[in-house]
Formats: sequence, structure tokens, C-alpha cells
Amino acid sequence: MGNCSGYPSAQSQLPTDTTTTDHDGPTHHRAQNTAANSNININIIPPTPTTTSQTPPTLGRVLGRPMEDVRSSYTFGRELGRGQFGVTYLVTHKDTGEKFACKSIATRKLINRDDIEDVKREVQIMHHLTGHRNIVELKGAYEDRHSVNLVMELCAGGELFDRIIAKGHYSERAAAGLCRQIVTVVHNCHSMGVMHRDLKPENFLLLSKDEDSPLKATDFGLSVFFKPGNVFKDLVGSAYYVAPEVLRRNYGAEADIWSAGVILYILLSGVPPFWGVKHDQTSRSICKQFLEAAQQCILTLLFLAYAENEQGIFDAILRGHIDFSSDPWPSISSSAKDLVKKMLRADPKERLSAVEVLHHPWMRVDGDASDKPLDIAVLTRMKQFRAMNKLKKVALKVIAENLSEEEIEGLKEMFKSMDTDNSGTITYEELKAGLPKLGTKLSESEVKQLMEAADVDGNGTIDYLEFITATMHMNRVEKEEHLYKAFEYFDKDRSGYITMEELESALKKYNMGDEKTIKEIIAEVDTDNDGRINYDEFVAMMRKGNPELVTNRRRK
Repeated sequence: MGNCSGYPSAQSQLPTDTTTTDHDGPTHHRAQNTAANSNININIIPPTPTTTSQTPPTLGRVLGRPMEDVRSSYTFGRELGRGQFGVTYLVTHKDTGEKFACKSIATRKLINRDDIEDVKREVQIMHHLTGHRNIVELKGAYEDRHSVNLVMELCAGGELFDRIIAKGHYSERAAAGLCRQIVTVVHNCHSMGVMHRDLKPENFLLLSKDEDSPLKATDFGLSVFFKPGNVFKDLVGSAYYVAPEVLRRNYGAEADIWSAGVILYILLSGVPPFWGVKHDQTSRSICKQFLEAAQQCILTLLFLAYAENEQGIFDAILRGHIDFSSDPWPSISSSAKDLVKKMLRADPKERLSAVEVLHHPWMRVDGDASDKPLDIAVLTRMKQFRAMNKLKKVALKVIAENLSEEEIEGLKEMFKSMDTDNSGTITYEELKAGLPKLGTKLSESEVKQLMEAADVDGNGTIDYLEFITATMHMNRVEKEEHLYKAFEYFDKDRSGYITMEELESALKKYNMGDEKTIKEIIAEVDTDNDGRINYDEFVAMMRKGNPELVTNRRRK
């Protein structure tokens, strides 16, 4: 368990002692001496001692420990999830048969010193917090030549929103119980000198499928050590949940309370309090004229578009208007609304602390929270928010695959000019070197964001289809003829509607044709609730800002 005797320095380093423990993988066995001589009554002159030159173990460049192959102790199974920097797998311990989750971070994606320090700090913090009921336990940290592998306890109960939706009924008391666990994590982190900085529903999993399974905080990749009074200036987090003072680059631990307040708002209403808004027409016109005049690389369009979607949400957060008048808020208790408002106060000094939140009358066990079921519309909205435009992703690929050679000729040449080793993929280094030659000036952090945005499958490179899909997205998606072609791809019988059967047929190609996914897509896009998607609904979806495009990691 981590040191609980005070606040560690933000510059804390990993221990230099390389002796491994239960938390750092299996103990290394010493070699046995097999040179014993069994001959009797024979005088043997002992050899002259010589200096034995043993090759020192190779140290990993990330963790600074001797390299060790995690696969010597664990068998890898199916993929559980995928993020910007790593892939999580189901693994089984070879000796005990116990199952765990292993987050595998490709070292080639750790481009600069900051990235390496982030991973080192994540390991430190997870060790430091080990033992808390609502924080996932780190079992071991391994590094080999290709990846850093973090073996953690397996949370087999799934994501928070999925559990709520599957249950089918939901109350303020249930929301209070979930929020109490989330804020307990915040309280324990803060009391041990850790600020999470990326609290969101996706980072909370249920340990098991049991009814009373605890929530577990699972991702500390953006977390930092802090001391009271420390001020942070780097812009990190996820757009829906980021506090206004983070956007102003002047914040402390109070930002975690804001994020928890946003989660509570969603738990009670099914949607986040702040949505992206379109810039006014004048701003959009000026931006368009500037881009046309610059005639820069089309990838710049991609970066600006991602930033615009993100900026719309940020603008809404900074304006600070929170809707408590639309459904279901009139039927939500005044005590619940009081707590949400106090957690979402714009001034961090006026915001409740974690302890104050836990002592609020609505939050306490057997407190004010009602057991009366909330409106079923809350679950519906939550499900739609959870679905996150899966159909849009497929539609963009369809458009990319069906563009004519003439339409993509320029993009094709651009791809070839960047792919200097003719491997069929663009690496980060090739992207960074290629952009200036095309007249595009982006900072290193912006190039990195661009790489992460375009690298859909998360393998550290951009393949040809990813490149065409990404660049085409900003340049073509507003064109009516391309939208209509994409719609026709799904609407096989040309009825003017995309049915569930047509979705199933079209999505099989993309391994997304299961009934659950199709129902989620219909529920999200079908605004008139007739069980099918018409052309207007399809176009509205394609032109709507996509919250998944938000960058989760940004630096100053």
C-alpha cells in the first residue's frame, strides 16, 4: 500500500530499490550454484579467482526498472477496451488461474518526456492509493521493449451507465448511492495528496455483476500529486466534465468536485449540463475566408474542426448557465438540485469540498434522497448520450470508401508524400516532418492531438483509410451529394428510410451488427420515434458536433 504519511512531492520519483514485491510482479529467483565437486581424495588446486562480468539487466526507459515480459506470468485473452494510449486486455495468471485486466501502453506512443513522466506518475499514484474500496488495485507493473503493462484487478461488472440502463428503473436514492462512492474516491484522493483531473462516468466500473457491487475508479493517467495551495495551469480532462478554472488555466483540487457535480447532473437528468454550440455565422464566415486564403494542408481543417467542437462545449461551461427548468428537473427534489448547484459553483472557493458534499442532507445514507423512480426519459436520454454516434462513424467510412479517384487524388498524393518509407502508414515522426512541407505550422502538442484524432484503431500509425476518412470528414461531410450517397448505402430498398434490418446488414461489415448496437443507434438518431431513420434525421446526425472528437489530453 502506498505511503499515507503526508503529501508526496509532485516531483516524487519511483523507488530506486529494484527488489520486486507482490505489487511489482513475481520475485526473481537467484541462480543456483551447480559447481559442487563430488570427487573424494583428489587434490584439486582451486582456480585463480577471476572477475565475473555479468551483463547488467536492461532497464526500461519508462519505469526505470529491469525489463520483464508480463507474458511469462500471464496469458493474454480478449480485448476489454481501447484508449488513446493503451489497450486493456483480459489476462489470466498462469499459476493461480486468477483473472485480471492488463492495460498495455505501447512505448512508441510515449513520444516525449512528458508522456513518460505521465506513465511513471500513474504507476506511483495507483500504488499510493492501493487499498481503497472504490479504487482499482494495481497488482503489478511490467515493462518490455515494446510496452508498459499495468496488471490490475478485473472489474467485470461493466460501465456505470450500462448498469443503470440495463436495470430499467432508477431513483434519486440510487443516484445518491452512486455519487457517494464517486465523491468518496475524490475525498480519499485529496486526503492523500492526489488530484484526479479526469473524473467521468467512463472511468468508473463495477467490480462485479452483483447488485451491491462497488464502483471502482479505474484511470489515473492524468492524475497528479499536489499540496494544499498548489496551482496547476495545464489544460487536461474531458470536455463535458472540465471545470471553468481549468479552462482559465488556474486551478486546484476543487476542479474534481466540479467534475463529480457534472456526473451527478447526468445521473439525475440523463444529459450533461453543457453542450457545444455553433459559432455565430459571422465567425464561421471569417474562419472560412481565412482558411480558403491560406490554402493550407487539409489536415489543418481537421485540427480546427476538432478544436471547434471542443470549443463550443468550453464556451458553454464558461458562460455557466445551467438548465434546471427543463424536464426532468421540475420533478427532481429541491435537496438534490441544491447539491448539484453547490458542486457546480463557478467560483471554486465557493464550491463544496468533498467532505461537505458527503455530509449534504441529500447525499447521506438514509438522507433526503427519494426512492421514487425517476422518469423513464432519464434512462432514455442517458442511453442516447452513451451511444455516442456509432452510426456516424460507420457513415464516414462509407463516404471515404466510396469517393471517386478524382475526389481523393489530392489526398492520395498528400498521403504518399508523408509516407516517406512507403510502408502504407504514417507515423508520428512522418506526420510531424510532413506538415511543414505542406505549409502547415502546428506545435508539437497540436501534431500529437492530430495524430490521436486520426488514429482510429489506436495502433500508433495512420493508415490510408484512416487518413482519407479523417481528412474527408471536414472537407466533404457538408456536401449534400456525399451525405445522400452515404444514406443510400444503408437504405438498400430506396424507401427513404433506414430500417433495423438494413442497419444490421450494413453494419456486419464493420463488426457492429449486434442487436444492442442497432437499437442504440435507432434510439439516438430516430428523433420522431417511428423506429427507423429518415434522411433528415441522418443529415442532422452527420452535421452535429461529435463529443467523441474531444481531445482528452492537452498541454500548455
